[in-house]
Amino acid sequence: MATPTVVLLPVWGAGHLMSMLDAGKRLLARSDGALSLTVFVMQAPTEDNRTEVTGHIRREEASGLAIRFHHLPAVESPTDVEGIEEFISRFVQLHADHVKAAISALTCPVAAFVVDLFCTTMLDVSRELAVRSYVYFTAGAATYALFLRLPALHEEVNVEFDEMEGMVDVPGLPPVPPSSLPLPVMDKKNPNYTWFVYHGRRFMDFDGVIINTAAELEDSVLAAIADGRCTRGIPAPTVYPIGPVLSLSPPAEQPHESVRWLDAQPPASVVLLCFGSGGFFTAAQAHEVAHGLERSGHRFLWVLRGPPAAGTRQPSDANLGELLPEGFLERTKEKGLVWPTKAPQKEILAHAAVGGFVTHCGWNSILESLWFGVPMVPWPLYAEQHLNAFTLVAYMGAAVAMKVDRKRNNFVEASELERAVKALMDGDSDDGRKARGTATELKAVCRKAVEKGGSSYSALGRLFEDIRNQAERPNM
Repeated sequence: MATPTVVLLPVWGAGHLMSMLDAGKRLLARSDGALSLTVFVMQAPTEDNRTEVTGHIRREEASGLAIRFHHLPAVESPTDVEGIEEFISRFVQLHADHVKAAISALTCPVAAFVVDLFCTTMLDVSRELAVRSYVYFTAGAATYALFLRLPALHEEVNVEFDEMEGMVDVPGLPPVPPSSLPLPVMDKKNPNYTWFVYHGRRFMDFDGVIINTAAELEDSVLAAIADGRCTRGIPAPTVYPIGPVLSLSPPAEQPHESVRWLDAQPPASVVLLCFGSGGFFTAAQAHEVAHGLERSGHRFLWVLRGPPAAGTRQPSDANLGELLPEGFLERTKEKGLVWPTKAPQKEILAHAAVGGFVTHCGWNSILESLWFGVPMVPWPLYAEQHLNAFTLVAYMGAAVAMKVDRKRNNFVEASELERAVKALMDGDSDDGRKARGTATELKAVCRKAVEKGGSSYSALGRLFEDIRNQAERPNM
């Protein structure tokens, strides 16, 4: 009989696609030949997304692993949308018939169907085909707990969340300020909010949820989910915390220029500022950052991106002459480097010269920073990043808080950035010492979790056994 396959359906964003592929490869390795992987690829809606996805797939195809990529037929993108969460959810939904046909056409047994957190509409396809289905949740357990809690919160809170009195109850977390909720839930009239509630309900109907976290990182949240405290006492699907799922490559033979610059800096002396694949600054905000960094007196490596070019969604390479204050580069050339395009974030965080990280709080970036034991200053920009920032400071304790003005498009004043960088990097700051100590502890936690016998290693084993048992059933 042909080797059973696990079908993956990722969305095209790098933080989603690569994380799911890396999780799939871990499962493949754990199966020791008992499973293969089949990845369904949706044609990304924009040219820059398509180029990025194509590059990732080519690298995976060259790896020689038992991974097949199946490109689904293109669909027309919805145009009457109000935000990215609605767009992704509806765009995915349009692929239902193509996904059903592709699964039906496979010549090997399908042991499981694993979908991205925004692909819950595909649950109907898996039910119709009687295929076991799982969600791969690319954010943390705290965000998953909020998703599960949201349908009930929708009934309990009759006003907008930023108008409610008191805090938001997310079991397993400290009381959450409404200002720390994800951007898509801040307007109940917006379709993005409706889709968040929809996904929260549908997660309950899957056979399991795979989360890119380690049990020790979010233990009380995972306990609350398992106990049904997020879902009014109704048991939630089994959770498999298998993280941190990170793609860690050996150092490049020719180090990146930014890494070579770090080689000349003292240990733990540099603060990295990097804001993910979607983060960029206007000149007004870049000026504030520049003034704050200069006044902090600390060494810095700043990955600065400019606004997207017309017709694209991705940030552009920064025009430093337009974005930075006059004379800034000259005045700081002995202490700082501004890098105007993409940079190898993991290689930079791994470098001994890096002692802190000002981050947009994408979950992958948080896990990378914890993996290398680097404390953080959260500067959330979009999606669930405000909740991640709250979790990082108030729950994990691996960061120094910074005031970010959500009402001004997440604006940060120069004086506030200066204060946060000094607190993070100065040796006499209590907040900085706590964040550095916790980051060091969580580095050990993350690495132990994925080692043989660790919590994430064991969770991956339980997931494999569950999938293998399904694959061995006679009707498969």
